[in-house]
Amino acid sequence: MRNKKLVSYSKYGYIFAIPFVIAFCIFTLYPIIYTFIIGFTDLKGAGKTDWNLLPFTGPKGEKFYIFKNFKEVLTSKSFGKAFKNTCIIWIMNFIPQLGFALLFTAWFTDRRSKVKGTGLFKILMYMPNIITAATLAILFNVLFGYPKGAINDLLNGIYKLFGQTRKSYEFIAHEWSVKSIIAFIQFFQWYGNTMINLIAGVIGISPEIFEAAEIDGANRVQTFFKITIPCIRSIMVYVLVTSLIGGLNMFDIPQLFIDIRCNNAGLTTNMYIRNQAFFGSYMYNRAAAASVIMFIIIVALSALLFYLMRDRDEAKLKKLKKMELRAAKKGL
Repeated sequence: MRNKKLVSYSKYGYIFAIPFVIAFCIFTLYPIIYTFIIGFTDLKGAGKTDWNLLPFTGPKGEKFYIFKNFKEVLTSKSFGKAFKNTCIIWIMNFIPQLGFALLFTAWFTDRRSKVKGTGLFKILMYMPNIITAATLAILFNVLFGYPKGAINDLLNGIYKLFGQTRKSYEFIAHEWSVKSIIAFIQFFQWYGNTMINLIAGVIGISPEIFEAAEIDGANRVQTFFKITIPCIRSIMVYVLVTSLIGGLNMFDIPQLFIDIRCNNAGLTTNMYIRNQAFFGSYMYNRAAAASVIMFIIIVALSALLFYLMRDRDEAKLKKLKKMELRAAKKGL
């Protein structure tokens, strides 16, 4: 038999990847690097393109230092308020989001329940995720409108049934009602997506594991918490990290629903960055510094989640293997 010449197709993969690499470098990598640089400069003012790296001497001889922008952002009351709001709203929407997603995942994937119409339920629950943020913001603005709105009309009707009257409640005039509505919109939009991700992870588990658990007498709750959850650990990490990134980058819903009314109750860090960069004095340097700070916070929290959600048994095995290799090297 003649040896056939092997043909390598790997070069075609590199060729097809070139357009993405070029687009990524131009529209993602370059802006990220430029943002980091701007955070250490004096760049501000509409139409200004020249800037100086800090430290530099001001017009009156004052000295500016390299971390000046970062210090101003971290000591800013507006940034503190925005960061606090972002964390509160994210926690308020993520806890019920994950809870409902796990509940529906357990329900739809349970082999003993045999729920009918699961496909239809999944579609209906995922549908809010494909609705645009602008549409949801307008919808909930109408629902919670003042003095006339669907929610106020419904509450007034309930009170009238009991022979009582009430004044319309201005939801967007109270800080915690604004936070609660934004958190609910975020929950409503994303719980279906979280559920689909978790269901995909459960489907990938071998059916033999569940059959063995059923033979051993494990009930549904024990099966879910002792088998299902540990087996979808990687999917859980993905859901937690992507939710963390999305939550701390929250912008569209708060901006479109409430803007900066009601004592900045809906002000988030991304809204703060936008306001710094494109309103008032056009302080691009301060906006860039705030972006870098949020980037560092997100990376640190993501790393912490990866560490806390790691497979401890696998980590122990890797550690033992390293120790064995070291011992073998010393023996040699």
